[in-house]
Amino acid sequence: MSITKESVIAVQNQWGEGIVKIGAAFTEKQDYTAVAKEHIDTLYAYDLSPVLFKPTKAAQDQFRSNKDTALSYFVATNGACSEDKGFAIQPWTKVRFENSDIIVQGNTAVAMGNYYFTTTEGEEVKVEYTFGYMQDADGNLRINVHHSSVPFSA
Repeated sequence: MSITKESVIAVQNQWGEGIVKIGAAFTEKQDYTAVAKEHIDTLYAYDLSPVLFKPTKAAQDQFRSNKDTALSYFVATNGACSEDKGFAIQPWTKVRFENSDIIVQGNTAVAMGNYYFTTTEGEEVKVEYTFGYMQDADGNLRINVHHSSVPFSA
C-alpha cells in the first residue's frame, strides 16, 4: 500500500482525536495513562525505528527518544521528565491541522504546517509542526518525526 496525502491527513485526524480522547479520559477520571499508551503504540514508530520527537513545551528534556519520555509529555504520570505537566490532559476539545504541504516519497511522508488545539472555553491555540511518517509492515503510517513549536513572536 502506498502512502498518499489523504492517508497522511487521515492519520493526522486520528492523532488529533487521540489527544482529545486522552484529555476526556482524564476529565472523566478514567485510565488516561492507558489511553495515552495506546495513542503512542498505535501512532508512533518507537517499536520500529528511532523517533525524533521534540514537543512544544519541553525545555530541559527537549527530545523524547523513547515511549517513556513521550508518555511523560502527554500525561506526566510516570515521572520520566520532571518538567512535564501532561500536555494531552489540558484537556483539549478539538485538534485541527492546516498543512502547508505534505511531501510523499516512496514509503515515507513529511507534513508541515499549523495545528490548532481548542480549549474547553473554545479558544484555539496555534502551534507549528513538522511530522514525518513511515509505514509499518501492515502498511499503517507511524510517526517517526514530531516537532512542535510555539509561533515566533517579535
